[in-house]
Amino acid sequence: YLRPIPNLHIAAPRTADDLRRLLIEAQYMTFPLAIRYPRGKIPENCPEAMNQSAQTMQATQLLQGEDVAVLTIGPIGNIAYHAIVDAGLNIALYDMRWLKPLDNACLDSIGKHYRKVVTIEDGILNGGLGSAVAEYMAQKGYPVQITRLGVDDQFVEHGSTAELFHLLHLDKEGIADSLTALCEPKEKPIK
Repeated sequence: YLRPIPNLHIAAPRTADDLRRLLIEAQYMTFPLAIRYPRGKIPENCPEAMNQSAQTMQATQLLQGEDVAVLTIGPIGNIAYHAIVDAGLNIALYDMRWLKPLDNACLDSIGKHYRKVVTIEDGILNGGLGSAVAEYMAQKGYPVQITRLGVDDQFVEHGSTAELFHLLHLDKEGIADSLTALCEPKEKPIK
């Protein structure tokens, strides 16, 4: 019989610097902590990276935008960053950094300012970031349309990270296509 661990915190670093900082600071944390170790090679540091203490447990806004708010966790945020920038989309991007506890202040701000929210994660959708964000937004009564990108609860073939991301449409092109479709108006104006 498995009992839930009280006050368990779950972090997912986006860059090698984030991981390094988290591992150093973890030894001083007084609560149970799980760190989702990134698979494959992750960037050492990124121009858009923030030197923020892991102990603040706050999300980091990487891009300003007005059409859609994209929330990522872990290294998939790097792919989403390049997909948004290269496609020239007017989309806000947030690195949530912590799955538990969620940054409620960040989610409140997003819920008040955006009508479309996309979560992107390189893990199972059921019970992941998208589920937690959808539950929080519903509980608070924010009228947002939530789109979750991630791994369905199904068997995934073996392969390199790049091959799997392509197969799951979580590579730069797949993410850009999904986000572009959300930004396009549903109806064209009548002339």
